[in-house]
Amino acid sequence: MSLKRQLKEFDASRNRPPEVTAILRRGIEDVRASGAAGLRIGERAPDFALPNQRGETVRLSERLSRGPVVLNFYRGVW
Repeated sequence: MSLKRQLKEFDASRNRPPEVTAILRRGIEDVRASGAAGLRIGERAPDFALPNQRGETVRLSERLSRGPVVLNFYRGVW
């Protein structure tokens, strides 16, 4: 099964009320319309530095010098 299909099934299993789903979809469309939707496949990310979970500054270019990088932005309590 493809990841896209797995994600679709997972999303469907969450049983969100329709009003919550509408709010989430509106938010996604607002971000897309703003042009700030992120990178496209194959596009390079600009270098940046952010604090990690321990408050230490982490720079993308430094991490990339060691190999591939996976970014995970934790926004707090869902």
